[in-house]
Amino acid sequence: MEERMILLHGFGRDEVMKILKAVKAVTSDPSDIAFSVTTENNLTWTVQDLVKEVREEHEYMKANPPGKSI
Repeated sequence: MEERMILLHGFGRDEVMKILKAVKAVTSDPSDIAFSVTTENNLTWTVQDLVKEVREEHEYMKANPPGKSI
């Protein structure tokens, strides 16, 4: 599987939400795209480590969406 991820840096919350909405509108399978924003912590990571972490979190969230009963 091709692991797709978009990393955003320097955008405000409203801008991030608009970007996510726009990307999802023009993508054939938006549920496969992992989105992330930079944080003080993850700016020090290697790109490889960041992509791995974000993809793992994305897969977990797809399997365990918020509000899903346990």
